[in-house]
Amino acid sequence: MSDSRIDEFRQRRFGLFIHWGLYALAARHEWVKQREHMSDEQYQRYFERFDPDLYDPDAWAEAAQRAGMRYTVLTSKHHDGFCLWDSALTDYCVSGTPYGKDLIGPFVEAFRSRGLGVGFYYSLLDWHHPDFPIDGLHPAYVEGGTFPERDVTKYADYLHGQVEELLTRYGPLDTLWFDFSYAGRVRQGKPVYGGKGKAEWRSEELVDKIRRIQPDILINNRLELPGDFTTPEQFQPPAPLSTVWEACQTLNGSWGYDRDNKAWKSPGLLIRMLIDSVSKDGNLLLNVGPNGRGEFEPKALETLREIGDWMRLHSQSIHGAGASEFQAPEHCRYTQRGDRLYVHLFSWPYRHLHLPGLAGKVRYAQLLNDRSEIRMWAPDPKVDNGNVNFFTIPEGTLTLELPVEPPDVAVPVIELFL
Repeated sequence: MSDSRIDEFRQRRFGLFIHWGLYALAARHEWVKQREHMSDEQYQRYFERFDPDLYDPDAWAEAAQRAGMRYTVLTSKHHDGFCLWDSALTDYCVSGTPYGKDLIGPFVEAFRSRGLGVGFYYSLLDWHHPDFPIDGLHPAYVEGGTFPERDVTKYADYLHGQVEELLTRYGPLDTLWFDFSYAGRVRQGKPVYGGKGKAEWRSEELVDKIRRIQPDILINNRLELPGDFTTPEQFQPPAPLSTVWEACQTLNGSWGYDRDNKAWKSPGLLIRMLIDSVSKDGNLLLNVGPNGRGEFEPKALETLREIGDWMRLHSQSIHGAGASEFQAPEHCRYTQRGDRLYVHLFSWPYRHLHLPGLAGKVRYAQLLNDRSEIRMWAPDPKVDNGNVNFFTIPEGTLTLELPVEPPDVAVPVIELFL
């Protein structure tokens, strides 16, 4: 993969993940079919009633852009096997529902028209396909049960064919986000029965096909191959990773629409997670699960608006920024873009902020939200400064003089000109 494509991915830093499908009608998590061990016949009630009459991809794209997001990833097919496009390889797709029209084409057009990158999520699992072997994650699995023989080779042919459809119908894509491999995976202390990985997916062959069709696309790491980027899920790495990475996070613990789930992360927490990712040279892909009518729920929109309010004033510290070689003090995160070092204050100190190792390296300091100057100096530990005792401050420390009252923003940011 070219360095320019990787650089573009890193420059964008903040993206919108969208999990949407039949499970939005159940409204109780995208794994509802597996969790409740539904048969295909039971799950069919959602297929027969899928009619998102309020679907407006322009509204989705507007919400993403206003939040400061620069790219998106949409679930073209999730584990239940339902496809959001009119696939020639199955009837289990949107064309067979009451809605009856391709959902992906208008989505791609809406996001591209705003200059946002577009990628597709594709599930390697398929709980509906007749050739997908029943395993420990399948809705039909019962511990100790016997299951019909199924030909995973035929399923892999189907998987490869559908990926080719997605790559040839919607123009150049930024990313393919596969989910997921689980050969040798352990759950509750036991290996997952019938777990699958690169052998079953024929991952090397699939990647070769993808590269032939779209050589510039980025592929994640869930084919049981290294991929172009790594995807920690619902987890923030404690330190920078040795590879390109993108954390994926939910608003409330569920990827799909979950009506009764009220465990919402606050906008402030999500902003801190975004900052934390960029400070460790990573991206953040933040998920929204639209409801059965095709809308983002009000709480999700409110959260995106509040993130957008912060990003309107502070996006310079996120887009195009990354990790810094300088070590941030406690309760702070550094991001850096060229000769600009951004100090994100997760906790506002009283009057003074001491930045080790920066004495003599900063030309000017200002609050980013209003560009008001922050006074600074490097204390001399040999000099008695009267009421201010700097004798315990290490030499080489830059001290910033802060107002007592922090700015009225979720996370204050100080911009340092190196």
